[in-house]
Amino acid sequence: MPLSERLFRLQQHGTSVRTEVLAGLTTFLTMSYIVFVNPEILGSTGMDPGAVFVATCLAAALGSLVMALVANFPVGMAPGMGLNAFFAFTVVGAAGYPWQQALGAVFISGLIFLALSLTGVRAWLVAGIPASLRSAIVAGIGLFLAIIALQKSGVIVASPDTLVTLGPLDSAPPLLALGGFLLIAVLEARGIRGAILLGILAVTGAALLLGEVGFQGIVSLPPSLAPTFLQLDLPGLLHHDGGAPMAVLLQVVLVFVLVEVFDATGVLYGVASRAGLMELPDGRKRFGRALLADSSAILAGSLLGTSSTTAYAESASGVQAGGRTGLTALVVAAMFLLALLFSPLAAMVPGYATAPALLFVAGLMLRELVDVEWPDITESVPAALCTLAMPFTYSIANGLAFGFISYAALKAGTGRWREVHPAVWVVAGLFVLRFALE
Repeated sequence: MPLSERLFRLQQHGTSVRTEVLAGLTTFLTMSYIVFVNPEILGSTGMDPGAVFVATCLAAALGSLVMALVANFPVGMAPGMGLNAFFAFTVVGAAGYPWQQALGAVFISGLIFLALSLTGVRAWLVAGIPASLRSAIVAGIGLFLAIIALQKSGVIVASPDTLVTLGPLDSAPPLLALGGFLLIAVLEARGIRGAILLGILAVTGAALLLGEVGFQGIVSLPPSLAPTFLQLDLPGLLHHDGGAPMAVLLQVVLVFVLVEVFDATGVLYGVASRAGLMELPDGRKRFGRALLADSSAILAGSLLGTSSTTAYAESASGVQAGGRTGLTALVVAAMFLLALLFSPLAAMVPGYATAPALLFVAGLMLRELVDVEWPDITESVPAALCTLAMPFTYSIANGLAFGFISYAALKAGTGRWREVHPAVWVVAGLFVLRFALE
């Protein structure tokens, strides 16, 4: 029996090596934009972009490999969009934590995430959060990514009168960013694989022709990982600003854990269900292994030097191409290792070339708002507060706090407190405590 059959049981899943390889390549093309976007975002914190590029590729390869061999799921893993923005612009940028301490927060959240997965609390927490709030969280993170993208590209700028206003559209960066966004949307609408990656490369190429960036080569040996490897600072995190470790854990780690739980669990369940894996006799068992795989990937990513690693919704494209087993994820892992050779290309990509990717992903995330129960005020108002607070307070944490606290308060105030799952009361109480400790 071939090794591929022993490891992945291809015949049982009605697939073949050729189909799985093509599915893996499809998944990689749709999610490979992260190797350009993540160094750009985390590099804004003072982290070495070359080291972040290597950490991103290695974390994605390791996470996808674990998903392949442990769970036999066709799911690609990589540092998550939204989580990297929270890391860079909220934890480091707004809250003022050094990036080393922010990595420590990612590590602690990974430990908690792993414990929640092992004990079953993760499933309890996910089941207890109302669908309207889950949708609002995704949409709010999308708006947060959108305002970051528009700022990075110069499409919007600061204004003393209106806080933000339309920036001057007479220079290359904003025009290229808007053009790149439209190109990605057109390519995606026409069903072309890797639309986001192609959009990033097209804007970079245009910038090169216009002399906005300098050619640095295409292929070379990977940069050193040393600037970020094992640089997390746990003691500094717990004693940041003179102490108050509980406030630190509630303000930073809680948000990491909540977003990791909702994002990864929802993606894993959605992709596995779409592939028909949950109906198999060992489907639930393998799903449990997948939960452990993505939990452990977060720990590995924090040690390598990147924000939280999570399952990618883009894996659905590989499932659509026929992927049904971990061989798909194994191909994704191999491709991320191959991507290590393209560090000069990653270093050449300007911020306004990754902005269209952020903006397009934001638009996709906003689709979640259709699942909010808008006629029910006790559901729609907390969802709206959660979604709007994230971009307008420039904080995913504040959005989550507004959403959970207002949901519990409105349900209680209308005499419908029995509809509130204990998980919501727990999370809302933690956010109230967080504000009290500030």
